[in-house]
Amino acid sequence: MTAYAVRRTLCAGLLGLAACGPSGRPTVRPSYDPAHDIGALFSDVQLSGIFPDSKEFVDAHPKSEPRVIEVRYDSARRTPGFVLRAFVEQNFVLPQPAGDGYHTVASQSMVAHVNALWPVLTRSADSADTHSSLIPLPSPYIVPGGRFREVYYWDSYFTMLGLVQSGRTDFVKNMLDNFAHLILTIGHIPNGNRTYYRSRSQPPYFAAMVGLYARATDTAQALRYLDAMEKEYAFWMDGADTLAPGHAFRRVVRLPDSVVLNRYWDDSDEPRPESYRPDVELGQTLPESLRAKFYRNVRATAESGWDFSSRWMRNPKDLRTLETTDLIPVDLNSLLYNTERTIAAFAFVRNGRGDDTLFRRFKQRADTRRRAILAMYDAKAGFFFDRRWRTGALVTDRPSLAAAEPLYFGIATDDQGRRVAARLERDFLKPGGFVTTNFASGQQWDGPNGWPPLVWLTIEGVRRYGRGDLADQAASRWLRLINRTYQATGRMMEKYDVVNTTRKAGGGEYPTQDGFGWTNGVALALCAQPAQARTCKD
Repeated sequence: MTAYAVRRTLCAGLLGLAACGPSGRPTVRPSYDPAHDIGALFSDVQLSGIFPDSKEFVDAHPKSEPRVIEVRYDSARRTPGFVLRAFVEQNFVLPQPAGDGYHTVASQSMVAHVNALWPVLTRSADSADTHSSLIPLPSPYIVPGGRFREVYYWDSYFTMLGLVQSGRTDFVKNMLDNFAHLILTIGHIPNGNRTYYRSRSQPPYFAAMVGLYARATDTAQALRYLDAMEKEYAFWMDGADTLAPGHAFRRVVRLPDSVVLNRYWDDSDEPRPESYRPDVELGQTLPESLRAKFYRNVRATAESGWDFSSRWMRNPKDLRTLETTDLIPVDLNSLLYNTERTIAAFAFVRNGRGDDTLFRRFKQRADTRRRAILAMYDAKAGFFFDRRWRTGALVTDRPSLAAAEPLYFGIATDDQGRRVAARLERDFLKPGGFVTTNFASGQQWDGPNGWPPLVWLTIEGVRRYGRGDLADQAASRWLRLINRTYQATGRMMEKYDVVNTTRKAGGGEYPTQDGFGWTNGVALALCAQPAQARTCKD
């Protein structure tokens, strides 16, 4: 079945929950889109600097119909003595940070603190609200914390690791139900459940989430998500059926040898609403003819989750040289390999035999993709790298922890796995754990920062290839760092400086947030390992 036919089949089964546009993609009832629903007020507020963080205004709740506020603003701003901030406060309810007001219990251990945080970061099922940029979800969910007041796609996998350790598989199911709902009503899982995130997704961990749930409960309970996995896969593969060799469309690239791989993309080439001011200010330093391409690459990088990193930049000191859409990321394709393999395995279980058409089709796709990922290994460097799809060249001058993902999903050969682990130990293991890259660009997804999701993937990746000693050493260093930070501040942070463990992490477009969903999840998952019991109790 073609991707278009899959979309039409999806729409036909929605029974009124969504309608189908001409492209066959599901659409949902209109809701508040800040960048397009309030006219000049949006850009005037975002560029004025009255909110240091552009995300605050797009999360604000209009008190009246957006078009009414637009007309009111057009009249009010011509009045002598008009104050923009006062107008905004009169017409919008400003958002509060997630977890705001919660106070740490000083006597609690880090593990007890994390378990106590789950209710604080939990949001109830949403009610439909056309005056909100929030996309409503039917079941309760957990948000990361701080400025991240909504669910985030790839964050949730690492949060789920901790929920399983807390015995909350019921909550894992709720979150899987929410993601399946988004696939059914929107056609994919967006970056987060906000209208301004709908044009992109994030690293596709849905199949990994389903696999986690299956191992924590049983496969029979997880089988209900097979159709949703197929539909999400169709989103990522949209256009592959008709794509000529050497060309790309949306998130798919067909190489000259006809193998199809994936890249990050965004369906919009406008400045990001939630980061409007920094995007516009940087875009204005470029010729107008180059701005749309720059904004597209900014957005595609946001879809990668690594926003931003020298990994994506031709000049690692200049964000304007982002080339994300020109790259085939090794980690993205490892995730889609896992999706193909998981769909094949679930199809086998559902049909009880190995000659099922769905099983055979997806097993073949996984095998083909694995061979292509193995070709992204450089034998001289002993490492996996991203590839430029136009030239086929590996980007060997930008090594990063993305190389651990082929280990995490068991794609690498035994020899490759051992050599990658050795380089990770030599070049990336720091006093506080694994560093994202060894380039200090000032971007947050570079050195000296370590991030919980990448730390987990790398630890468990090297463990899978016989380096339990390295995995335990890295886990101990990481847990000592975050436990020491918790004891000093009462907080779990979204990222940490792993090179100088006495410094706070920095870089990026916003201050380091606390809360924090994926840090909590990875901490509980690592603390559950016998080798870390002492570290987590100290």
